[in-house]
Amino acid sequence: MRSITTLLLTLTLLLLAGCNRTKNSERSVSAPATKSQAEPLNRQDSGSVAQTANDGQKMQTVSLNDADKAQSASVAMERKIVRNADLNLEVSNPGESQRRIASAAEMRGGFVVTSDASQRQDDDRTRPEMTVKIVVRVPAAQFDATVEEIRGVASRVIQEKRTGQDVTEEFIDLEARIRTKRALEAQFLEIMKQAKTVSDALQVQTELAGVRTEIERLEGRRRFLENQASLSTITVMLQSPMPIVSTSGFFYSVKQAFRDGVDLASAITLFLIRAIITLLPLLLFIFLPLALIVRYFIRRMRRVELAQKLVSEEPLPKA
Repeated sequence: MRSITTLLLTLTLLLLAGCNRTKNSERSVSAPATKSQAEPLNRQDSGSVAQTANDGQKMQTVSLNDADKAQSASVAMERKIVRNADLNLEVSNPGESQRRIASAAEMRGGFVVTSDASQRQDDDRTRPEMTVKIVVRVPAAQFDATVEEIRGVASRVIQEKRTGQDVTEEFIDLEARIRTKRALEAQFLEIMKQAKTVSDALQVQTELAGVRTEIERLEGRRRFLENQASLSTITVMLQSPMPIVSTSGFFYSVKQAFRDGVDLASAITLFLIRAIITLLPLLLFIFLPLALIVRYFIRRMRRVELAQKLVSEEPLPKA
């Protein structure tokens, strides 16, 4: 009975201590998380805070996990969104529209990544005469305004696509992993200072190099996500209006059939010319020598046969 009473008292004390710690953590999280208050909290030394209970209990050390959680919550509010847009526009003058889009991006703090223009080379009138592809990057805050301004350049929007990818979770995970690797790097540096043999120092140096490589990889990924989230990419395809061509009717069918016949005849003619040109070296260097050799042997065989015939027809001498 006494043991059960002692166990119940112990559980009661643990429950009270847990409630007290929960209240203290809720009080620290519910405080206004402004920048001026968060900065002194981040500058504290070893990551523990001394709290004194009101009931005269002795001092306890509490880790700064609650502060880290509050800071992570404040960081999570600033979402990292990678936003992109693809536009296919029909404009009257692709060259002029290209300059207007580049100017709009530069006016809003962006820049042109690539710009490519191509002119139609064939007689296919079902394709636009000129197409321009331009890729610009603008600050994320100016993304919607820039897209709307680019849409205003077009006489007709053929296709529009906007995408957004939330990389906040990956960004926070990268920061946590970088902090862990930094702490591990500091520990390896301390171990290296205490190394007494060359082999121990080389082993620690190898581990330290691996940690630093991982830190550089994580920081590179974090910088990439920051760049993608801070600058949005807009890809614009500009094309001139396609001419209206009638694709039905008797005369159009006859014209198309005649054009197909001409294309087929020209294709066959080109094939024969290419075949002759390709086989000409083969005829000169292989078949021609073989033909000369065969002709030589045939003529020699005929001479031998003629000589044998003459010998057989000569009269025998009289006895």
